[in-house]
Amino acid sequence: MNPRFAFALLPLALAAGVASAQDASPAGDPKATEQWTPVPPVVTPGRSDAAPPSDAIVLFDGRNLDQWEASKDHSPARWKVHDGVATVDKATGNIQTRRRFGSYQLHLEWRVPEGITGDGQARGNSGVFLASTGPGDEGYEIQILDSYRNTTYVNGQAASIYKQAPPRVNAMRPPGQWQSYDIVWTAPVFGADGTLKSPAYVTVLHNGVLVQDHVRLAGETFYIGQPKYKPYDRAPIKLQAHGDPSQPISFRNIWVRPLD
Repeated sequence: MNPRFAFALLPLALAAGVASAQDASPAGDPKATEQWTPVPPVVTPGRSDAAPPSDAIVLFDGRNLDQWEASKDHSPARWKVHDGVATVDKATGNIQTRRRFGSYQLHLEWRVPEGITGDGQARGNSGVFLASTGPGDEGYEIQILDSYRNTTYVNGQAASIYKQAPPRVNAMRPPGQWQSYDIVWTAPVFGADGTLKSPAYVTVLHNGVLVQDHVRLAGETFYIGQPKYKPYDRAPIKLQAHGDPSQPISFRNIWVRPLD
């Protein structure tokens, strides 16, 4: 089978394979939606510098978080800004953009600390939610994780569509080096009655390497349970305060180009 079509069909295969799993609830089993094989091959990314294009909205340029707010109560974002980067402060929770978006092109850069410890999902865990539909971890997540020589379920490694589609390859640089995501997000469209008219699609380049190619999402991404759609209009972009506070993730150079 053509690899491109194989990856396009992957969300359907996942849904069929775990059809008997419990619905999304704290009582469910997160392992029911974990995929461990096949493991994406490793490639070495090239070097790139991504300055914002002239029509971009700059969300973070290293100076302040004025474009961001706390997800839980919409107060000013209180992550630490230092040396041109913003670092997760788990105590203050997730942050999200003050603006709401539909479809867009997004660029962001992130880094896990050199010398990070732990393994699996407990190794620099964070995420970018392309459309945040609630104050917690609701929405559509591209996983952020140290996946350099770190084994975990493949639909939960870096650049995966969380619990839905693993990346085509593992383009991770070593800890301490900056990683980049370039994402094209096609937002879902809902009718006036809340029914889904058009699903969401996403394309992701990790360190300049294509890892998700216009993949159709089966719905929002959940830690437990099956994906499903919930109607919304426009939504903020959210960064997750998930990682171990002693090993915080840092971000820099974040910009977006609305496509609608």
